[in-house]
Amino acid sequence: MEPSLNRHSRLPVPGDFVSGADPLLRLVGHSESVIRLHDRIQAVSQRNSTVLLRGESGVGKELVAQQIHCASRRAGGPFVAVDCSTLRDTLFESQLFGHVKGAFTGAQYPTLGFWRAANGGTLFLDEIGELAPPMQAKLLRCLQDRAVIPVGGVDPIPVDVRVITATHRNLEEMVRRGEFREDLYFRIKVVRLDVPPLRERMSDVPELARYFLARLSALYHEPIKTLDDSALAALMSYDWPGNVRELANAIEYAHVLSPGHTLTAADLPEEIRAAGAKRQFPGPDQIIPLDAAERALILRALTATHGNQARAAQLLQIERRRLYRKVHQYGLESFTVRRVAPHGRTA
Repeated sequence: MEPSLNRHSRLPVPGDFVSGADPLLRLVGHSESVIRLHDRIQAVSQRNSTVLLRGESGVGKELVAQQIHCASRRAGGPFVAVDCSTLRDTLFESQLFGHVKGAFTGAQYPTLGFWRAANGGTLFLDEIGELAPPMQAKLLRCLQDRAVIPVGGVDPIPVDVRVITATHRNLEEMVRRGEFREDLYFRIKVVRLDVPPLRERMSDVPELARYFLARLSALYHEPIKTLDDSALAALMSYDWPGNVRELANAIEYAHVLSPGHTLTAADLPEEIRAAGAKRQFPGPDQIIPLDAAERALILRALTATHGNQARAAQLLQIERRRLYRKVHQYGLESFTVRRVAPHGRTA
């Protein structure tokens, strides 16, 4: 007789692979790409369709998967995250589908496996492009049947799981090269969401940096540290090849090593300081169009003043009315803060 498959089941699963969704973690930012992604997360969360998340390493694909889970009817169930690159061919079936007692040498007790551990919730398969072809075939069968057969078992066990997969690789190209099963690819990409790299949402960098500082403050029970203009300028000058993960690490680096309450550019990792210094003296091949340079300068002023247009105009040494026109021209309204003046007027 199969054991109960509720979230409190005692049957063990490999704990290193299992995590719960943290409702306090959130997708930070107000850029157009993040707002669009938020909207799609809300739409996707209302259905049980299989989702494929695509994006570079460090962009936050697991966080997006957690957001989908937490916004869905499955939020009360488990969220099980599995890094497919760590699954071993010889133990794949046991790790994913579990095994019965005595199924093989050393199987002294039954295990649930990741799939049944996620029953009633969400199974997140990260780096699915790393699965070898034999493992792809077994995964496809499970997705089709919505049931698993533990190693050593006989009868299929129905499992109610919502599957979200993620990859940083080009699965379409892998299909063309015969490295990834086409039928599995179409099975997992019912809904496809692209998570943008940080360099395409640079306007979110200041908010992300402050968010990470606030979390570090809560973690260490310390007052929240702030970023001065030089630190913000350096952060905005860097391309972030490691994406949000690299930004989080850079902020933690500065937070740990700086004794002061205000972080400066000098507190940041060397590669970020170097990028900022290099941008101050662009060569002929680095010159950008005037409109792009003006937009970047206005955005930098708004960032430094937390969206206060009056203060930003002072920094730029232009009239406030002119700044308002430029903000509208470049579509920067979302980075401004409207003040409420006396008698209910906005200023």
